[in-house]
Amino acid sequence: MSLAITVVSVLLTAFFIFASSIKIFGWQKFIFETQLAFFKKYGLNRTVMLLVGFVELFGSVGLWLPEYLGISGALALFTTSIGAVFFHFYFDTWKDAIPAMITLMLSGAVLYSQYFEFGMQGI
Repeated sequence: MSLAITVVSVLLTAFFIFASSIKIFGWQKFIFETQLAFFKKYGLNRTVMLLVGFVELFGSVGLWLPEYLGISGALALFTTSIGAVFFHFYFDTWKDAIPAMITLMLSGAVLYSQYFEFGMQGI
């Protein structure tokens, strides 16, 4: 793994562990209530928010696992970010989607890098 991808993976891990911990445990009241309000605005409930938190947690940990598990972790963060971008664009303003667009680009770079790296080992 290159240094740039390692740095991006560390940033994604820190961000998504923080975000998932709030979705799962609700420990930061203001952010939790803000996120829950977004989910309710989208027609989703607390259970869906909890599931998204677990997917984010899996992706954060999965980034550091070898081979297909690493690819699965990056893919989980990538698809979560796609969903967030979609819902923010559909229900909110583009400004609300900026963090999701950033995580989409970063997780896409990690996904590409891990897929390419794993694919090249088989040759």
